[in-house]
Amino acid sequence: MIPRQTPPSTGGLIRSAHRKSTIVLLSAPTLGIVFVYLGSKPFYFRHLASSFVLAGNAELTAGLFTFASAFVLLGLIPALIVKFVFREPLSAYGVRSGDLSFGWKAFAVVAPVMVLLSFSASRMPEFLAQYPLNRAAGDGPLPFVGHAIAYLAFYAGWEFGFRGFVQCGLRDEIGDWNAILVQTLASSILHIGKPLEETLGAVLGGLVWGVIAFRSRSLLVPLLTHWVLGLSLDLFIVCR
Repeated sequence: MIPRQTPPSTGGLIRSAHRKSTIVLLSAPTLGIVFVYLGSKPFYFRHLASSFVLAGNAELTAGLFTFASAFVLLGLIPALIVKFVFREPLSAYGVRSGDLSFGWKAFAVVAPVMVLLSFSASRMPEFLAQYPLNRAAGDGPLPFVGHAIAYLAFYAGWEFGFRGFVQCGLRDEIGDWNAILVQTLASSILHIGKPLEETLGAVLGGLVWGVIAFRSRSLLVPLLTHWVLGLSLDLFIVCR
């Protein structure tokens, strides 16, 4: 006879022992969904372009809107949760310099690989159709510099949201490797709809950046190498 199973208690979700992981696992997908549906370029063009345009350039505005949405939804709001709900320092979530000796070695290895991958992707039609997210980046050197700075905010939000908030927020309860796997799952899912190569690459990227974040005790190298990947792709595309 199969032993009778006791149904899970909803109280288990909010007990102090599980409170942090419950908040992480509920807020991260919610914020990710809001970003995809309400923080994207399609949303801007459908609902905002007729009333909100910066410098008369809708493409520029759409790109900056996407970058700002990622920074706020994936980065700022989780950071506020860490500070005011968990009452923990952001340094515990990777916002620090960490082990710079290891970090710069990791950067020296990973960054060139990112550039090679972006060069290969820049020759594929499906990537040309998607990027740059800010189409005004190709309007000249100064617009591209502005694009580069704004794009860093996008990646800051992304890295804190996944490698910081999710990964660091879960490690105490489920362990380092499981935390890396969960953030890889979450960040990869948000790539659905992108080119297949990018979405599959997000799985490997999530693992590599997750390991580097824990080993270096910082989000700095994942942030910079992820930014190098996206920015070099845009540069190769606009210089075609």
